[in-house]
Amino acid sequence: MALARSNAVAPRRTPDGRYLVVRGRLWRAANPHLTDAEREALVQQLMQARRAVKTALHSGDAHALRAAREAVDAAKVALGERGPVWWTDGAKDFNRHLVKNTPYAAWLAERGEGA
Repeated sequence: MALARSNAVAPRRTPDGRYLVVRGRLWRAANPHLTDAEREALVQQLMQARRAVKTALHSGDAHALRAAREAVDAAKVALGERGPVWWTDGAKDFNRHLVKNTPYAAWLAERGEGA
């Protein structure tokens, strides 16, 4: 059962849809070319892997922790949030960069949200 985050504000998405802006940093968005069914299945895999990380951390099982973290990474790569970029125009990847150090700085500043 998913919990609603009533006080949460959805992160701003860059105009090209490639990134989410969270606390002044760019995070690569999921590949918009995935079908809803593909995206939902991958998100379920990601959440299962994250739960496995939590369980492994609490149990102190290093092998299980390594496997769980690899599963998280595999799901994020499949979603397009890590690994090769999902866009095809050759644009540089600014994942995890501070917005102020990227070409998106002026765009965010125009909205009064400059980092």
